Amino acid sequence: MFSFIRPLAGAVFLFVAGTSSAWSADKHVTDYDITLGILPIGTASFSSEFDGNGYKINGIFKSGGIVNVIKKVSAETNVAGRIEGDRLQANRYNLVYKLGKRTRIYDVVYTNGNVTDTTITPPPRRKAENWVPVTPQDLRSVLDPLSGLIFPEGATVCPSRVPVYDGESRMDLLLKREGTKPYETKGFKGEAIVCTVRYQPKSGYRKGRDDIEYLQKTPMEVWFAKADGSNVYAPIYARIPTRMGPLYITAARYGG
Repeated sequence: MFSFIRPLAGAVFLFVAGTSSAWSADKHVTDYDITLGILPIGTASFSSEFDGNGYKINGIFKSGGIVNVIKKVSAETNVAGRIEGDRLQANRYNLVYKLGKRTRIYDVVYTNGNVTDTTITPPPRRKAENWVPVTPQDLRSVLDPLSGLIFPEGATVCPSRVPVYDGESRMDLLLKREGTKPYETKGFKGEAIVCTVRYQPKSGYRKGRDDIEYLQKTPMEVWFAKADGSNVYAPIYARIPTRMGPLYITAARYGG
């Protein structure tokens, strides 16, 4: 289940990183519940640390409920970089993904917004006849999936396009602001900015794959909020369509 979520919806829930109370050195943890419809399937916890213009984000995902009956899934991801204008720009992004007894590690190096090195261990097996390869041009002016949808105060929270590279897949997320809605959870009560998000695959994926085509045709929804004292907007809620039903990522603790 999570194996197809990583390249597709990973750009939505792997970057639901926690917010920081200020741009001074400070560390905070935000927890998320993940459900498929009404069925709990996992949890995620993200810690973020901002120090001047530098930042670090660490995230941990663990499957639960019905998913563990089939096969346990876990992931740990890290990113470090600097705030450049109205964006968070990574220097290095890492993902360690485990499905049962199998482990795959993605390591990406960015320089001035361009990918300069990618390592996948062990290398994935790909069928040449339907694989869309990543080109050098695809790796220019891109963001990692954690930093991609965290916006400094004053930036456009729902930009029209967010270019993302996750170590294997290159995608565009096309956002459109739909207004605001109230949201309340532990540590936060206030208005959230609602955005619809459309997934547009560019390269690094198998052409004709049913779940990719379904996600491409069906919009996602992500809500962004700024915790008290914070200078960034980050996702507080997300709804991702799948053929098995909607996947929900909901902040159980945010800010505070």
